[in-house]
Amino acid sequence: MRKNIVAGNWKMNTTVPEGLALAKEVNEALKATKANCDVIICVPFTHLCPVADAIDANVLGLGAENCADHKSGAYTGEVSAAMVASTGAQYVILGHSERRQYYGETSETLREKVALALENGLKPIFCIGEVLEERENGTYNEVVARQVEEGLFNLSAEDFGKIILAYEPVWAIGTGKTATAEQAAEVCTFIR
Repeated sequence: MRKNIVAGNWKMNTTVPEGLALAKEVNEALKATKANCDVIICVPFTHLCPVADAIDANVLGLGAENCADHKSGAYTGEVSAAMVASTGAQYVILGHSERRQYYGETSETLREKVALALENGLKPIFCIGEVLEERENGTYNEVVARQVEEGLFNLSAEDFGKIILAYEPVWAIGTGKTATAEQAAEVCTFIR
């Protein structure tokens, strides 16, 4: 049975004290309202440990915004899936459009990241979506199909069931354009 999930990442925003205050505020708001969905915050690496200690994991899920495609080694500045899991985080965002666009993440890279995340008990939030040109020329279904197939079809059925697919219409991020509920529902139906 599918669950409703609301997940947000903070990108490269907030200092540790600011992020900690925001996480506490979200946690308290959720305790007071009893949300009818799972809520997950994916925070910068620097925030993971203090936020994990400050929130109720039964109320608010915690994830990282990324992880490395290597187990360990001489990869200065990278953070492994094992490191993320050791903080108490349960989730990790992978395949975010910004990572694909600015850092050249490929399907091969993402397959490695997904495998390492699963190996370390993390639940990957795997982002897929099209850019404006792909939306306008009608190839958006082919784009998301390729992203899912190339990034995840190497998984067993059991592991595939641990993935959270996050449809993200890239053309609606920071552009002032908004995807309608019908547009999102159409792509989600196609993905299923």
